[in-house]
Amino acid sequence: MQTTELQNALDTLARGADSLISCDELGAKLQKSAQTKTPLRIKLGLDPTAPDIHLGFAVVLRKLRAFQDLGHEAHLIIGDFTAQIGDPSGKSKTRPQLTHEQVRHNAQTYKEQLFRILDESKTVIHFNGDWLGKMSFPDVVRLASKYTVAQMLEREDFSKRLENHQPIALHEFLYPLCQGQDSVEIRADVELGGSDQRFNNLVGRELQRANGQEAQVVLLMPILVGLDGSQKMSKSLGNYVGISEAPNEVFGKLMSLPDEAMRQYFTLCTDVSLEEIEAILGGHPMEAKKRLGREILGIYHGIEAARGAQEAFEKQFSRGEVPDEMPEIRIEAAQIGVAQLLQRCFGGSLSAARRMIAQGAVSIDGEKIGDENAVFEVRSGAVVKMGKRQFARVK
Repeated sequence: MQTTELQNALDTLARGADSLISCDELGAKLQKSAQTKTPLRIKLGLDPTAPDIHLGFAVVLRKLRAFQDLGHEAHLIIGDFTAQIGDPSGKSKTRPQLTHEQVRHNAQTYKEQLFRILDESKTVIHFNGDWLGKMSFPDVVRLASKYTVAQMLEREDFSKRLENHQPIALHEFLYPLCQGQDSVEIRADVELGGSDQRFNNLVGRELQRANGQEAQVVLLMPILVGLDGSQKMSKSLGNYVGISEAPNEVFGKLMSLPDEAMRQYFTLCTDVSLEEIEAILGGHPMEAKKRLGREILGIYHGIEAARGAQEAFEKQFSRGEVPDEMPEIRIEAAQIGVAQLLQRCFGGSLSAARRMIAQGAVSIDGEKIGDENAVFEVRSGAVVKMGKRQFARVK
């Protein structure tokens, strides 16, 4: 691999990264891969506790695709075993464990969406229950001996819970060890993850060394902020953009993005060059958001769908028109709480719906609703609006 070619590869892979441990190690692995004509094994662990893929999760999947485009193999570890523990990263309390059936169902849904981003021909899928589920109790004890309690308490989430006298279950200490063992089992060359996975991924490096393997490179991506511009993208917070959502919905959501979040979205969610991003952001914010919407929709739905969504948005919002097409929701009851109606129409949590009401962002047939406890007398044909872009019609 020529010096220029290597630098271009490193620039592509490091784009937008939060941490790369380390760049020199990655360069050496890329050189060795080119010389031996052996693709690197790029690991990404999936803990399928929530089956829908949104733009936030797509950030790391797109980085995995960048490795594939350079000729390397994606090794997806679907955590059918570890999901039954529940990753404690960033959590202030013990997470509920999922059943084996729930995990398998979510894993199947994941697989159906993953290949909208990844190259299936360069993807290997593993279930870590295939090796973790076969470990004997002495095997678990030997694995647990690799790390001390003091090392585990270096994790910020664990140390905070200890300080606040909140319980930490012993099985939660096993999660990073299990994830690290996954790296040993597949002999990972690189592990990808979000910045909240730093501790878990570094455990993998240590366990590989302890097992006589070359330590994996760790490449961590930033956590994408949600549409509110402050909290991480999450379906439960209602600030997410799903990659499988309808194009008009995706475009409309992106138009509500705060201006200050656009640079992160362009960098992590599109293929626009860094130089062009600066030029785009130097122009009018609304035009920049339209470009962002077209770029993201082009990736997941195609250019024609992106253009159509922009036209629909301009017709609906620039001219103040109610869209011709919108979801129709059947309500059987004679009356329903407005917050519950919003949940039925648009998904998300009741608390998110109540926040939208409190913010004055909800109306029914043009009449603004300001009371979080308001009750809607059900009538067929009523148009429910939430925010600037979400509409639904009651059947």
